[in-house]
Amino acid sequence: MVAAGDEEDDSVVHDGRSGPRPPRRVPAGAPPLTQLQPTIRRTTPPPRRPWLFGRFLAGLVVLLLVVTGGAAAGWFVRQDRTSINEVKVLADVGSSVVRVLSTACSGTGEGTGVYVGDNLVLTADIAVREPLAAAIVTRDGVIRRANLLGTGPDGVAVLQVVDRLSVPPLQIAASAPDPEAGRALLGYTASGNLAAQTVGSEHRPRPLGEVMNAAKLGGPVFDKSNQVVGMVTGDNLAGSRIVPAATLRALAVRNASGLTPNSGGSCTESRGPQSAVTPVLQVSATELAVQAQRTMTNYLTLQNRHDFAGVRKYYTSRLAGALPLTKDRQGHLTTYFFGATITEITQSDGGVNVRINYVTLFSSDAHGAEGKNCNRLDQRYRLLPSANGLLIDGSSQVTSPRPCDQT
Repeated sequence: MVAAGDEEDDSVVHDGRSGPRPPRRVPAGAPPLTQLQPTIRRTTPPPRRPWLFGRFLAGLVVLLLVVTGGAAAGWFVRQDRTSINEVKVLADVGSSVVRVLSTACSGTGEGTGVYVGDNLVLTADIAVREPLAAAIVTRDGVIRRANLLGTGPDGVAVLQVVDRLSVPPLQIAASAPDPEAGRALLGYTASGNLAAQTVGSEHRPRPLGEVMNAAKLGGPVFDKSNQVVGMVTGDNLAGSRIVPAATLRALAVRNASGLTPNSGGSCTESRGPQSAVTPVLQVSATELAVQAQRTMTNYLTLQNRHDFAGVRKYYTSRLAGALPLTKDRQGHLTTYFFGATITEITQSDGGVNVRINYVTLFSSDAHGAEGKNCNRLDQRYRLLPSANGLLIDGSSQVTSPRPCDQT
C-alpha cells in the first residue's frame, strides 16, 4: 500500500494548481498546431518628417495675400489722393469763376476768367483782344465793367475790375501738382451757364476738344485742393492748351513784370459773341409771350452779328421805311446786347407791347454813349402781328440808362 502521504504528493501539483489539466481540445478541421500563425506584433510607424514644400507653399500663399492686400490698399489710397470730384469743385469755387464779355476789334469777345484778388481777373487774351468795352459777370448775375491791363505769356490777359467784386479770391498753386492727380476745368457755356468737367491728369490728359467751346477759353483748371493749377488759353479751340500755374502766379499781382500793357482797341466797328441771345421770360409763358420772345431773340442776335440787312425782315414796313439800313448800321457798329429779360407783355390797339431789360457794351464815343461803355437799358417795343409772326414797329425808352455796375 501506498502511504497516505505519498498519495497526497501524487495528487497535488506543486506549482499551486490542483490536478493535472485535461488536454486542450482542438476543433475539428483545424490545422495542425504546427501550422498556426504566430501572433503578429504591430509596431508604431516612425513619426513623419516635416513636409518642407508644404510649409513653403503655405508661406508663399500668406505672402501673396499680404502683398496683394497691401497693393490694393495702396491703390485705394492713391486713387483717393489723385481722383477729383468736379461737382464738388464747382460747388466750392464756382462763385469766383466769372464770365468775360467784350465788344472788341478782334478775338471772340467771350471767355471765362478767374478772380485772384485785388480786383484782378485772369482770362484768355482771345476773349478781350483790342476791346472797346469789357465786362465780367459772376455766376449769380452781378455785372462789373473791366479794363484790360495787358497780356502776358502764353495768351493770358489781366483785367482790372472797375468796381468792387464781392467774391472770394482763388489761390494759385505754389507748385506743380502730382502728375497723376486728376484735374477739373470750370468754364461757361455759350448760354452763360457755368460747367465743370474733368480733363484727366498731366500724365493722362483728356483731349480738350472733348470739353471745350469758345466761351470756356480762359477757364481755370483745379486740383482736388481747389487750387488753380492751370488755365486754358489759345487762339481757337484746336489750339487750346493748359498754361501752368507758374505763369499765372507771375501775372496775378499788381504791376506784374511780365505784363505787356494794352490800351484797348481803336476800330470803328467791333463785335461781341456771336451766339444767340434769348431773353428770359419773367412773365407767364403764354403763346403770345413765346412769340414775342422769338421775335426779340432774332432781333438781338442779328444785331450782335451785325446782320443789319437780315434783321429788317423782323421790322414792319413802316419801321423799315423810317429807319434806313445805313442809319440802323451806324447806330449799332460797336453794340453788343446781353442779359436780356422780358418783364412785361400787354396788348393794346391790335398790337403787343413788350418791356425788355438788357445790358449793352459799346464804344464810349458811340452815339448816345456819353462817355460810358456799359449800360443797362429799359425799353418797350411795339410789335404788330403779321403772317410771319410778330414784327417790330418801334421802340421807346422806359427809364433812363444806368451804368451796368448798378442793379
